[in-house]
Amino acid sequence: MMIRHTHRVLVAIALVTAFCCMSRAASASPFPLAQGIGDLSGRIGLVGSTVPGDGDVNPYGTVVVPASMGDLVRDDVLISNFNNRQNLQGTGTTIVELSPRGAMHVFAHIDASKLPGACPGGVGLTTALAVTSTGWVFVGSLPTTNGMSGTAKAGCILVLNRNGQVVETFSGAPINGPWDMTSDEQGQHVALFVTNVLNGTLAGHGNVVNHGTIVRIDLNVSTGMMPKVTGMTVIGSGFSERTDPAALVIGPTGVGLTPNHDALFVNDSLNNRIAAIMNPMTRMGSAGTGQTVTMGGALNDPLGLTVTAAGDILTVNGDDGFLVRTTEQGKQVGKLLLDNSGSPPGSGALFGLALKPDDGGGLYFVDDATNTLMLLRP
Repeated sequence: MMIRHTHRVLVAIALVTAFCCMSRAASASPFPLAQGIGDLSGRIGLVGSTVPGDGDVNPYGTVVVPASMGDLVRDDVLISNFNNRQNLQGTGTTIVELSPRGAMHVFAHIDASKLPGACPGGVGLTTALAVTSTGWVFVGSLPTTNGMSGTAKAGCILVLNRNGQVVETFSGAPINGPWDMTSDEQGQHVALFVTNVLNGTLAGHGNVVNHGTIVRIDLNVSTGMMPKVTGMTVIGSGFSERTDPAALVIGPTGVGLTPNHDALFVNDSLNNRIAAIMNPMTRMGSAGTGQTVTMGGALNDPLGLTVTAAGDILTVNGDDGFLVRTTEQGKQVGKLLLDNSGSPPGSGALFGLALKPDDGGGLYFVDDATNTLMLLRP
């Protein structure tokens, strides 16, 4: 997503539609967007800048640290940058760490010439970002040499230790342009769910091709042992994708598990659709493009996605700056304007989402228009 150079401001937030007729699950949500209908002033605030000393911009991946270990501090937010200081897509090399009060430091500055394994094309950090309680960080790379899709390469998943050092890489089929990620951790088993957007995309020369995939990477993980891949399974396929001069690539973006892990929600961005891949933890084959949860309505190029403890789906639009809330049953119950900068208003500003786990909760979101981490309070 290309950055629009704007002055950093606190973005005004407006309620556009009332949240009515909510399901029981929605009303029990720990992040009740329906509250504060009369006055939303003060509900949104700046956490801090995401720009490190090297000038990387375009914050994408957003994840909350679950446990303190090494340089990782519990409840801090890790954010991956996709662009370098020249604003070239697919060239960002930094992961920054912000405290809830906004103190920022560089967790990792990744040198493509010093990787311990293969990563075709180099380093360009995407929204695919996850962290475990045992101190391992996983981030996707979809690199370019000049910020243009014509030079994009397959990339890899980079594995970093608790001190921000890359210790291994996962590359090769079926990893091809890892674009977004969510994870599940059960003891020493970790499952990464990764969207891939370069399967036949470059050959399409801007036309839509239907080859996007969702891959589950199963790992054995512990505090004292590097993550070991025990299997890779394509659990979703046939998703629409294409190159785009403003966004580099558009394809399946935004993934999140239901609370009981019986479904994986996926933003089918080009079709303005949220899909569900059933039985994602145990599936041994592809579910195709999954079951449609909701389509159209308030969705407008849905990108970032997260799921509340009650099963509500929160997504942000790439084309108009809105946050959309959908129940697990597929009912869209309203939308909030998070960013109205640029032309058209809010376009290209929103990407990564993460629920705040403490102090009453809330929703972290990165604003690419201002290179900041923001917080929407309940």
